[in-house]
Amino acid sequence: MSWTDFYRRRDTLEAALQQAGNDPERPLSLAGIPGAAESFRSEEDLLLALHHKWTQLLGGYLRAELADPEDAAAGQVLDQVDAVTRAWKRATSEHATLRAVLDANIDRYPALTPLHEGELRMLAITAGLAEYGESADEITKVGYTFDALLRNGPDARPARRRSPMGHLLRLLAPSA
Repeated sequence: MSWTDFYRRRDTLEAALQQAGNDPERPLSLAGIPGAAESFRSEEDLLLALHHKWTQLLGGYLRAELADPEDAAAGQVLDQVDAVTRAWKRATSEHATLRAVLDANIDRYPALTPLHEGELRMLAITAGLAEYGESADEITKVGYTFDALLRNGPDARPARRRSPMGHLLRLLAPSA
């Protein structure tokens, strides 16, 4: 891929997100997105590229959150669950249309499912809720559960650092 192709694809992805901004649940139309028909073979290819963009963005937020120099300087123990939660919420907040488009289309295009499940495994392992030695199915189940908590849990960030297990229990049972 040449730099010209790269920039054309990048601009097409941005145009697709602009088009989806009004109604992210509506299917994307290649005909309605400038340059989409030239850059992508199908809506599925466009969505796969959007998922790649999301993965890059989320990975950046996770790296930034997990490598927070303020925590290291203060000698605080990093709570991985809280760090991953903050990173995910920030990514979804700042890129809400992208996340909404992916969520709306995951059931329409089976090719997105393994990518989404890979994201869920990444979140579960990064949060310390699963380990590499576990089966992919188990890690995926933990990821689905964590994802549900991220989407439906309380919006308030914890006031202080907590152990990941204690935080997870509080999310599961708010009265605990």
